[in-house]
Amino acid sequence: MPGLKQMPDIRQMRLLGIVAATMIGLYVCYLLALPFLPALTWAMVLAIVLHPAHRRVEERLRNQNLAALISVSVAAVAVGLPLIFVAQQLVGEAVNGATYMEEVIRGWNTDLFLSGYPRLSAVARWIENQLDPAGTVAAFVQWLTGQSTSLLRGSINQAVMFVLTFYLLFYFLRDREPALRGIERLSPLRASETAYLLSRLAETVHAILIGTVLIAVVQGTLGGLMFWWLGLPTPVFWGLVMGLLAIVPVLGAFLIWVPAAIYLALEGAWASAAILTVWGGGVVAGIDNLLYPMLVGSRLRLHTVVAFIGAIGGIVLFGASGLVLGPAVIAVTVSLVDILKKRLSDQPEAELTPKRETKPSRQSRAAPSGE
Repeated sequence: MPGLKQMPDIRQMRLLGIVAATMIGLYVCYLLALPFLPALTWAMVLAIVLHPAHRRVEERLRNQNLAALISVSVAAVAVGLPLIFVAQQLVGEAVNGATYMEEVIRGWNTDLFLSGYPRLSAVARWIENQLDPAGTVAAFVQWLTGQSTSLLRGSINQAVMFVLTFYLLFYFLRDREPALRGIERLSPLRASETAYLLSRLAETVHAILIGTVLIAVVQGTLGGLMFWWLGLPTPVFWGLVMGLLAIVPVLGAFLIWVPAAIYLALEGAWASAAILTVWGGGVVAGIDNLLYPMLVGSRLRLHTVVAFIGAIGGIVLFGASGLVLGPAVIAVTVSLVDILKKRLSDQPEAELTPKRETKPSRQSRAAPSGE
């Protein structure tokens, strides 16, 4: 009968309507959560990092509310308040350091300083004419000054975001198990696949925060201490810059201490230049090779270029929280591709498109087994 033939079409239309309404709802939810994205991100990061310690507290107290309250209070005092204070101090120090650099560059006499090196003098003049280092540094000083002013103006907003982060952290810690069960229930993936996806997310957060950021802090501190010991100007500023550069893959603290060593050598301070070179190449770079395998190891499982794109692209898209969100999104996407490959490999060979046999990647070997 004609009416029976129309039934599948009506059902399909209803299904498409539900899918469309769901997509619209998800998009609206994303817009609603967007203003709170930094707080949600850092609350999630802290929940993942604090979970082992919080679990021990919870086992001893046997009270979820009290255990979560204690963990959040300790985290706020030990992490949050010092971080806000240090950030405000570093912005001011950065302005002073950049201002000093501007004065040095403007007072630099290239012809006099490199009179015995005609080729280097020609290169230096070309750099001055093409890149205008003094103007660039002046613009950087102006930008830093604006950032420090914005930091003070936005203190109320930052205070609200700070409180919101630890407010969300309380529920992330207390309701972790129900939340994970809810994710499992709503996920279209199998239980083992969802667990694998969540474990990759946690591994990525650990690798970025505990590994990359901690190593960058150590490298920046060691570099800044050597600048201070050698009497170089604004060591706090240069330590901050070296730490920030060490966070980003491919880049590193050497972009600061190598030019500083060259500057000391050209100034005739050969002993200081040698000390800085040995310290930078042996200690600052060596601490990376020592700590990275222990703290990060194979947790990140992303190529250097991919991690670089994730970190820089994440910061551009999401701000500071993009340092975690960028690589995390890439890691989760790679894991979904692994799951899809596993699903396709479970199909009969006749249904698969023939392809050249390739060596399985580390990610594909790490993919979960299907149910």
